[in-house]
Amino acid sequence: MVRRKLHLSDLEVGGKRVLTRVDFNVPLADGDVSDDIRIRRALPTIEHIVAAGGRAVLMSHLGRPKGTVVDELRMAPVARRLSKLIGRDVVGAPDCVGESAERAVAELSDGGVVLLENLRFHPGETKNDSDFARQLARLGDVYVNDAFGTAHRAHASTVGVTEHFSQRAMGYLVEAEVANLSRVTESPDAPFYAILGGAKVSDKIGVIENLLPKVDGFLIGGGMAFTFLKARGLEVGDSLVEEESLDTARELLAAVEREGKTFLLPRDVLVTREITKGAPSRVVPAEGIEPGWRGVDIGPRAVAEFIEALGTARTIVWNGPLGVFEIPDFAEGTTAIARAVAERTDAGAASVVGGGDTAAAVARAGVAERLTHVSTGGGASLMFLEGKELPGIAALSDAD
Repeated sequence: MVRRKLHLSDLEVGGKRVLTRVDFNVPLADGDVSDDIRIRRALPTIEHIVAAGGRAVLMSHLGRPKGTVVDELRMAPVARRLSKLIGRDVVGAPDCVGESAERAVAELSDGGVVLLENLRFHPGETKNDSDFARQLARLGDVYVNDAFGTAHRAHASTVGVTEHFSQRAMGYLVEAEVANLSRVTESPDAPFYAILGGAKVSDKIGVIENLLPKVDGFLIGGGMAFTFLKARGLEVGDSLVEEESLDTARELLAAVEREGKTFLLPRDVLVTREITKGAPSRVVPAEGIEPGWRGVDIGPRAVAEFIEALGTARTIVWNGPLGVFEIPDFAEGTTAIARAVAERTDAGAASVVGGGDTAAAVARAGVAERLTHVSTGGGASLMFLEGKELPGIAALSDAD
């Protein structure tokens, strides 16, 4: 159970400097933002601060500059795109701490917006350095975290800085993330199915263990399926297998059986010799993967079985694509299940999709807008589904 935290709407922000952690880690192309969905998801929080006469002091990282200044990762393109989206000038600060940042914030008028320079130009950000956190805190009167995608990281801008504020609230994006993820992990309507994919079983152990008492069943695809198939004694050719996780996979299979829960592995798979666009491929039974061939997608029988299982679902959680969806030839299984989840959502089911690759997959399938909630945080949503406390959420003020 996530304790009720202070929300942005609980704060009086008029005339105050609202130091706000956002997640503007967006892709760039030719010096411009090529996908602005993360910026758009933060707009309700920014617009609330501006409308209330607050001064929005925004901070974010961009890419992985590893504690040094990388000109290609400056925040200027993000500031330009944000300015267009909110219809007002966004001041770009030359740095995120120090005299230049403090001057940019001091010159800000009520209702103004400043975007600080890339947090990760400073090594103190990822190290949660206390001095760096103290310098950030000088730029605000109250603190808001609206960066769910970094809430699982104990960094200076998500944890260290909060020690200097008496009012530490979640923004509207984080509020929505916590509400939707809590809904499916704490009080899901039955039948409840979890779709799990991605490369590694080791990444999903905590999710399976946490959701096992709550779900009616698991639908397993992606690279992790082959570790489970091998754990059941099948030969999987050259498919991805975590040899070190085979014993864990056997233990999970036994636990699922004891609980009497459904655990669907692909009955058939699409295999290829080479994971490249245009490479020859074919569908084979799961027990018929020959040496030299590797599984890259669930097959049509698996798709049909998964869709049948989802036919009565009232709650669906999905984390991890079911194949190498980045290559269109290997994306059919993931796309078909994305459409099936959207259809169940249209019929009244609650559907929550993890961020990262899964969010990209449902976007490519053209169904993201039809789902109940698509998370902005891959690692953060995974940690939440594991039942673990996110440092960036725990650091916020408890509501009275």
